[in-house]
Amino acid sequence: MDLDVLNMFVIAGGTLAIPILAFVASFLLWPSALIRIYYWYWRRALGMQVRYAHYDDYQFCYSYRGRPGYRPSVLMLHGFSAHKDMWLSIVKFLPKNLHLVCVDMPGHEGTTRSDLDDYSISGQAKRIHQFVECVKLNRRPFHLVGTSMGGNVAGVYAAQYPEDVCSLTLICPAGLPSTTDSKFIKQLRELQESKCIDRIPLIPSTPEEMADMLKLCSYVRFKVPQQILQGLVDVRIPHNEFYRKLFLEIVDEKSRHSLHENMSKIKAPTQVIWGKQDQVLDVSGASVLASAIPDCHVYILENCGHSVVVERPRKTANLILEFLALLHSIDNNKKQA
Repeated sequence: MDLDVLNMFVIAGGTLAIPILAFVASFLLWPSALIRIYYWYWRRALGMQVRYAHYDDYQFCYSYRGRPGYRPSVLMLHGFSAHKDMWLSIVKFLPKNLHLVCVDMPGHEGTTRSDLDDYSISGQAKRIHQFVECVKLNRRPFHLVGTSMGGNVAGVYAAQYPEDVCSLTLICPAGLPSTTDSKFIKQLRELQESKCIDRIPLIPSTPEEMADMLKLCSYVRFKVPQQILQGLVDVRIPHNEFYRKLFLEIVDEKSRHSLHENMSKIKAPTQVIWGKQDQVLDVSGASVLASAIPDCHVYILENCGHSVVVERPRKTANLILEFLALLHSIDNNKKQA
């Protein structure tokens, strides 16, 4: 073989080996860094841009895509201990000309975390209203989406600021009493009885606890490598003290049934999406909402747990789009009548 050709293969092999070795090293040594890179890449691929908004000395971090148009803008509120990027799996199936805004909830990710802040559901709803005013999202009424804790906040927001919200999607929302205890509620009671409340199932500190949390939240059994589980834990551990404080705040008497206490005040057309096999918040909550909200559309997803956004992203995106299309059609008929 010619020496120049041999050198070319050596150089090419070395060039390919560097990124491969970097990936392997990241996977084995710094899995948390790999997870951050993954979200960064996915945001770029989907055209989501990250921005910051300020209300006095308070900072909100959010991502967005598109611009306000003839269709309502969509504001998405994530669940407990998550962040704005949890919505990327759904964003993938939404049209690029739809104006989307995904905000980090108070104390999460890039949004300000303060010991002096009010992290009750009502307090979080007030903070989200400040964000909405900062980015002028309420120039026209918008469609509000919330899941789990974010669903609780979204429902309270729609009740407290009805002029801002033209329609509402609640995905397995918290804040409702249930006639049937979920697996998670039973676990909490057992922990309270044994006085081990620090071991909250939704706040993992080890890869094994992370695997247990994923099983609790999902009906679909994802095979997650040990290194990725470690990375997911590494990302969360620095925030676990805050998560414990927040959790105790939102299960306190002041916030535990916030959505239930406010649901009769919700006037916007409402869509409820719930996983039938939800082990965190029992699916019976859907009928509670349906009985209290006049214009309520309920969709129960078979073979789906609490993590609807992750387990059934395409179906969830389609349901939201169909709901918006239905409301648009009804609105047009009213104008023509």
